[in-house]
This record gives sequence, structure tokens and C-alpha cells, in this order.
Amino acid sequence: MRTGLLAKKIGMTRVYNASREHNSVTVLKLPSSIVIGHRKTEIDGYNALILGFEKVSPKHLKKPQKEFFSKIKQESLKKIKEFRISEENFVEKGKSIISSHFVVGQYVDVRSYSIGKGFAGAMKRHNFAGLRASHGVSISHRSHGSTGNSQDPGRVWKGKKMAGQMGNKKITIQSLEVVSIDEERSLILVKGGVPGSIGGWVEITDAKKKSLPANVPYPAGIIDNSKNNQEENVDKEHKDSDKKKEESIVEEKSNLKQDDKNMLQANKKEADNG
Repeated sequence: MRTGLLAKKIGMTRVYNASREHNSVTVLKLPSSIVIGHRKTEIDGYNALILGFEKVSPKHLKKPQKEFFSKIKQESLKKIKEFRISEENFVEKGKSIISSHFVVGQYVDVRSYSIGKGFAGAMKRHNFAGLRASHGVSISHRSHGSTGNSQDPGRVWKGKKMAGQMGNKKITIQSLEVVSIDEERSLILVKGGVPGSIGGWVEITDAKKKSLPANVPYPAGIIDNSKNNQEENVDKEHKDSDKKKEESIVEEKSNLKQDDKNMLQANKKEADNG
């Protein structure tokens, strides 16, 4: 089990795939993140990574938060979140996890607070039909009707669908496909809708009900790894180009030798004929 990440919901747009099929996607922006601590089974009873997101000025923090960051000798961060992981997926403190932690074609679970709608009636909140609109009903057309039982039990059952607070609850949407990753702008494009308002924080984790692709980075998509990979690719390109140059030089030399040999043979034939 790998770590998850926090991202900000930017909004929705559309993306066309190679076969020109239209996909509605939600754009999630991953802020700067850093590993600031560990939770281990020996001490805490479980394994987890403590991640911090988005640097912030200390003047926006309260005194206990300032003391916390000064104690661990870390710059002030806006959000702190724990993610449960397996023992082999620990990441060193101070490492940054980037958007390449997820890959295109992978499925993820997203979790966020839904948009709050305030106090709503039974018709809006639970899709009740309401009472009759004309005869026999007085000033209670949109009411939910009877809610209780008889003298036994003489109370309303817990969980009864009634009017009340609508929205502003933590909602999980499972198995959404990652359509695109933009490492330069730290964007993750996820197929479909994601709960919450624009600018809200969203938890992204590997899908529980889908298997991971083979090219997913372990233990995480770390910025150092991506830089090393880029450097390795550049070195490989340089080596390949040098090798091609050497091969072309050798080929030119062999061609020159062959040309010289042909010239000598031609001159020898002319001398014999003369």
C-alpha cells in the first residue's frame, strides 16, 4: 500500500483521446509536498507517512502550529496529513512527492467534503414526492408527512429521512481513471466528477478495488528519482550519439580504404594494358 496525496480542485474541462472520444475530466493541482515524519508499528501501532503541503507564511499560523514546526525544524506548511502505508513503502524525511506518483491509466479513489447546501427539506434532500398540490392539503404541500410510530416505541427511529443539513459531508468516489499527468504544472486529470467546491482540498489514493499498473513508481514518485531518470536519459542520449558518431567515422574510414584499393587496382590494370 503506497501513500496518498492531497491536491486542490481547480475545476472541470474536456479531453479528447487518440480515437477522438470526448472525456469530462476534473483538474487537480498538486501543491509542493514534503515528508515531515513517520508513524511506525513499534511505537505507534501502525505504519504511516506524515506529509506536509503548500508552504505558508508563519504569520498565518497559530502559536501551537509554529511551535510544532520549529520543533521538527521544518518550514511552515498549510496542510498536514497522515497516509497509511505498508512497511516497504516508507519515504525518507525531506523528500518531495510529485504528480508522477500516479500514472496515466491508473485508477484512484478521491475523497473530499461535498458542497454544503444548508438546511434542506425532505423533497430536496431525499427526493420525496411531497403531499398533494391541490385538494385536502393545507400549507404543508412540501412536508415529509408522518415520521413516528404508535405508542410503542413512541419515538422516531434513528436514521429516519427527514429535513436537515444537506451536503458538507466527506464523500469518497472510487475507481476514477487518471487520464493525464502534467509534471511541469503538477496537474492530475481525473475522469469524471470529484466532490467539493473549486479550491477545496481532495485526498487522492490508489484505488482499493483495482490493481495497480506495472509502471507505478515504488515506494513513491519522488522528485529526486525523476531528476535522476532525466539525467540518465540525457546521458544515454549522449552515449548513443557518441556511439553513432564513432560508427560513422569507422564506416567512412573503411569506405576510403575501399576506394583507395579500387583506385590501385584500376591503375594496375591500365599499366598492364599499356
